[in-house]
Amino acid sequence: QVRLVESGGGLVQPGGTLSLSCAASGNIFSIGTMGWYRLAPGHQREWVAGITSLDNSAYTDSVRGRFTISRDSAKNAVYLQMNNLKPEDTAIYYCNAQIKSAYYGDEDDYWGQGTQVTVSS
Repeated sequence: QVRLVESGGGLVQPGGTLSLSCAASGNIFSIGTMGWYRLAPGHQREWVAGITSLDNSAYTDSVRGRFTISRDSAKNAVYLQMNNLKPEDTAIYYCNAQIKSAYYGDEDDYWGQGTQVTVSS
């Protein structure tokens, strides 16, 4: 069994900052790409940022320059630092990871439970 547990999130004023964390635990042999998605009311789930096992990162256009994704492979964790937050960043944020549980296994897709981020004055 593999679990992704998120922490962070909350209510912040426009222009504020928040940090999200996500740690994977359980039967883990290796972790490939990790990332963050978000789901806002009335919208489809949106990819926000991703980071490979070689620490190559990418961002959706709307957050580039404001959000920073990072990972700590020793802790099986991924982070999302969010600066200069805007009301349109309001959403439930989910972490995602591609995880192998055995040397000969395939990478499976795992999701966290989601954490609410609300940007409002």
